[in-house]
Amino acid sequence: MFQDPRGPIESFEWGRFIINGETHSMDGEGVGKDICILQGCVTSWKARKGHQLKPEMVSCVFDQGVTILVIGIGVNGALKVKKKTRNAIMDAGIDELIFEKTPEACEIYNQMIRSGKQVAFLAHGTC
Repeated sequence: MFQDPRGPIESFEWGRFIINGETHSMDGEGVGKDICILQGCVTSWKARKGHQLKPEMVSCVFDQGVTILVIGIGVNGALKVKKKTRNAIMDAGIDELIFEKTPEACEIYNQMIRSGKQVAFLAHGTC
């Protein structure tokens, strides 16, 4: 689905990311299939529940010095972003929001991080 050996996201396929040489998957590897990358650190995106993105599900990136948030909304685009959530993100001082299917979001995140932008990444690794 997605390959970029220059990284930091080196590859993505259904339920499985390789980021900086480490695997994160729905099979219990690393932090799991739903991820957050913030300031170079990969953690589990534990707040994501269901397919309606609510403000509390993205608050982990608030007040972290990022100006751009890239969200991978799933392989098939199943994750829906509520207007209330978009407003909460903007109110938190994040100027640019990008919502794409997860493979495309991986590519956008890599390009931005390599360009030196202050970007956070949240991604749903299935649906």
